Amino acid sequence: MNQNKIKIIAVLLLLCISAAWLERYEIQESGQNLSGQMADKMKQNTDEPQNLYAQSAVLMDADSGRVLFGKEEEAIRPMASTTKIMTCIIALEHMTDNEIVTASAYAASQPKVHLGVREGQQFYLRDILFSLMLESHNDSAVMVAEEIAGSVEAFVKMMNEKAEELGLTKTHFVTPNGLDGEDEGGVHATTAMELAKIMKYCIMDSPEKEMFLDITGTKEYHFRDLKGTSSYTCTNHNAFLTMMDGAISGKTGFTADAGYCYVGALRRDERTFIVALLACGWPNHKGYKWSDTKKLMEYGLSNYEYRNVWQELPKQEIVVKDSGNDQNIYQKNSVAEVEIQQKPEVLKVLLKTDENVEISVQMEKALSAPVEKGQKVGEVRYILDKNIIGKYDVLTRSGLKKRTFSWCLKRCMERFFCYTRWNTFFVDLR
Repeated sequence: MNQNKIKIIAVLLLLCISAAWLERYEIQESGQNLSGQMADKMKQNTDEPQNLYAQSAVLMDADSGRVLFGKEEEAIRPMASTTKIMTCIIALEHMTDNEIVTASAYAASQPKVHLGVREGQQFYLRDILFSLMLESHNDSAVMVAEEIAGSVEAFVKMMNEKAEELGLTKTHFVTPNGLDGEDEGGVHATTAMELAKIMKYCIMDSPEKEMFLDITGTKEYHFRDLKGTSSYTCTNHNAFLTMMDGAISGKTGFTADAGYCYVGALRRDERTFIVALLACGWPNHKGYKWSDTKKLMEYGLSNYEYRNVWQELPKQEIVVKDSGNDQNIYQKNSVAEVEIQQKPEVLKVLLKTDENVEISVQMEKALSAPVEKGQKVGEVRYILDKNIIGKYDVLTRSGLKKRTFSWCLKRCMERFFCYTRWNTFFVDLR
């Protein structure tokens, strides 16, 4: 009896030891798997910009609008004087040649940073745009708004309408100069992503993009008022223009609520990158925005290259049911050749080394006659990061009529008379 108890106790001890060992093994294996997953994730992100000062940041491919890197890119924050890129582009798109602007009392009362205009003083509007973008003068922003729209309120409405036109859902303008403000529509704010989209429009898509680039890329500008009694010199405060080869545009900004902000663009080797930064430090950290911008631009230049992703697809055919085949009138079904409409032959996409584009061919399996020439039967899509970057229609090369009794009768009669004529011809030869 005692021996049986001893055996039972021994077995129980053995089971406990085995269970403990298995649990320890599972924990170790689980830990190894978790460590492996974390290592893979860290490996994927090691080349991405680290330790940015900005609370919100975006690196964008200016050609496609694709976000290559983002940090809290959808967070809504005030954007200070980066606002003025929208003010400038709207003015460029609505102004006339040699348009003259007159300073109002309200414009002359604007706080620093300002040009220091006097009520009634007149200027060419084009000159005031250099003051707006190079020195970020608040009085110049008000002068532009009042000249283009009649009032600041009407101009702000134009700014919000343009934002809506560009598909910006988180951007709201209250002032044309970027000073912090709030109205019934909300606070004056945007997101890093949408600020980058505004810059994309200004330098890539607007009909006045060349003039915008000319103004924002100018290092120093001199002008006088219309009477010629006062002269002014504007120096560009976008220091990034001299920090990296290829820098083409940009706008700084600062308010107590917004902190330091920046949006800028760089073009090199056919690649154009946009950086947008919001809440990038407060005094005395004015240089944080340059550090972040350089880090993001270098990341884009080092990791992204254009590749031609266009692929010629094999010859495609589609079955057409109940179609008339002139070559074989007894054949009930035919095939129609198809082609891609307006194929580019070259489709360049900015990609990292390990990125690939997915090609999706969606086409009808069969059609019912009649079929028209140039009829859409499918679509070829080029997809990157679940976004369609290229879409091309697949069309029929030729048409096919429906196989009907009258069609069959007509073809039989044609063959009969053709046979009769040839038979008569050979009899005459004999």
